[in-house]
This record gives sequence, structure tokens and C-alpha cells, in this order.
Amino acid sequence: MGVTCVSQMPVAEGKSVQQTVELLTRKLEMLGAEKQGTFCVDCETYHTAASTLGSQGQAGKLMYVMHNSEYPLSCFALFENGPCLVADTNFDVLMVKLKGFFQSAKASKIETRGTRYQYCDFLVKVGTVTMGPSARGISVEVEYGPCVVASDCWSLLLEFLQSFLGSHTPGAPAVFGNRHDAVYSPADTMVQYMELFNKIRKQQQMPYSVTICI
Repeated sequence: MGVTCVSQMPVAEGKSVQQTVELLTRKLEMLGAEKQGTFCVDCETYHTAASTLGSQGQAGKLMYVMHNSEYPLSCFALFENGPCLVADTNFDVLMVKLKGFFQSAKASKIETRGTRYQYCDFLVKVGTVTMGPSARGISVEVEYGPCVVASDCWSLLLEFLQSFLGSHTPGAPAVFGNRHDAVYSPADTMVQYMELFNKIRKQQQMPYSVTICI
């Protein structure tokens, strides 16, 4: 894999999530991008079981168990402000056995699904983020395949993102700064998705929403 940027696209004014996704994919197709199947990234939140917390009012820790269809044999476990563990798919079975330590948060499942597009050396994934039956937002992932060091290709990624996201082009992901000149890994992509999902969850808790024109 190459270097990847994951961001959220705001819903266009007067449009639904699905209509905004269609606008984005139409722009990609006009650029010459070709469909290359579908993708899915999901995330389930676990919190520290109450029985493991002492009587000192300790705050529980969160762990996010994630899957990415690009890596069907892997499972990613991300701790809040902590490391990312990459394991095989049997990790889901292990979580059931660890229910005395970590418990699944109610209605915590969130995922994004959509279409993959190939445009020259770029792989683009535009997805609809859902929680339960409801669409909650739009994810945009762009990967530049030939490079594995973020600092070497961010300017090229940025230029391509601007070509179809316009004024909604994101800044450099925080994970880029943390990695410096290190080799980019799939775990870095999952960290970005975790941050995106948490951002969308918080937006759903707000008493109002803001729509933006594209």
C-alpha cells in the first residue's frame, strides 16, 4: 500500500448524504477515474469493564476494534491515545472471551461503505458512514500507491484532493506529523478512520447541524 489521507466531506446544502456521494463520484468519473469494486471499514467500541476499575474513581479506557476490507485477514485494535495492535481475524473471538475486562458499548457500531475508484496512481474510496440504519456522513479516502513516506508525497496528494474536493480539501492528517519520515503502514490509515468516526459521533450529539455548499 501507499500513503493515505482519510477525511470527511460535508453534506451539500439542500442535498442528502447519498446525493452528495453521487455528486462526488460523478466528479471522479469526469476526471477519468474507473470503478474498482467496493470497500468497507467498520468499528466497534469497547470500554473497560466496571469490575476492573478500582474504587478510586478511575476513568475507563476505550478500545476500538476495526476491520478493513482491504485487509480481510486482519483485525485492528486501537486504544484511545495509545498503540494500534494488528492481529488476525480471530481477535474478534478473543474479545468475547475478554468480556470480563472489555465490554462492547451499546449501539457503538459504525461503518463506511462505498465504491473504490482508480485514477492513475491514486486509489479513491468514497463511502457513506452509517450508524445503525441511518446515514451519518461521508468519508473520502485517497491513497497514492507509489510512495510509502508521507512527507515525500503530501504535496502531490493535496493537489489531487483539491481537484475534486475543492474548498473542502483537508489539511495534512495528524498521523503524518507523528510519523515524520517513517514508512507509512495500514495502521496509520485505521487511526485516521478512528478519528473520523469519533468526529462524526460527536457531530450527532450536537443540537443542530450545519450544511455547506459544494
